[in-house]
Amino acid sequence: MSLEKLHLEHIPLEYQVYLGLFRNVANADFLHKQLLSRNSEFEYAFIDASTIISRIHLLSAVYSAINSLLNGSLRTPNVHSEIVMSLNTNNNISDAYRRWGITPGKTRDLVVVKVILPPNSTANQNLSQTQTPDEQTIYGHLEQHVQGTPTPVTDEELAQTTDWAKVRKYYRLNGIQSLDKISDEREKRKQCESLVIVGMALRGL
Repeated sequence: MSLEKLHLEHIPLEYQVYLGLFRNVANADFLHKQLLSRNSEFEYAFIDASTIISRIHLLSAVYSAINSLLNGSLRTPNVHSEIVMSLNTNNNISDAYRRWGITPGKTRDLVVVKVILPPNSTANQNLSQTQTPDEQTIYGHLEQHVQGTPTPVTDEELAQTTDWAKVRKYYRLNGIQSLDKISDEREKRKQCESLVIVGMALRGL
C-alpha cells in the first residue's frame, strides 16, 4: 500500500494526515470534475506533483492549512482546498488552484493529501465526513478512482516529477544569480526548497 499516514509536530494527535502519490494519471479530467461539483466522496487535496520539490515543501503547506483551520482563519472552503492555497505565494485563490491544483489534460503525476478531522471538530460542518475512514478505506477509494500508479511519497520520487521551469516561475526564482552559480544539483534543490518555503511563509505580508 503506497498511502502514508503521519502526524505533524505541534498539531493535535487526533488530526490524521494521509499522503499519496500517483504517477502517470490518466483521468485528471474526471477527478477535476469531482472537485468542481464538490462531490463529498472526493474530499482530498489534489496537487499537481510537477509543482512540488520535496516532502518538506508539501508538508509545509499541509501544516499551514491545518494551523489555519485550528486558528479559525481558513481562506478557502475547507482544509483540503486550503492546502492548495498554502502552496501559493499570494492570496489569489484562483491562481493557486490553476497553478498547484489538478489541471485537466495537463496533470500527469498527482499528489493526494487527506486530512481526517476529529469527530467533534466544528470544521466538520464544512465537510460531509460522517465517520472516520481508516487507511484501507481511503486507499481503496483512491485506487478505485485514480487511474495511475501508486508510488511512495519520497524525495526521490518527487524529484522525478518536479518541473523546475514551473517551480522557478511560480516562486519567482528565475534570475537569482546565487542559484545559477550552484553546480551541485542536490545543493541547488536544497536552496530552492528554502526559498520556496520562505515565499510561502511570507504570503500576504
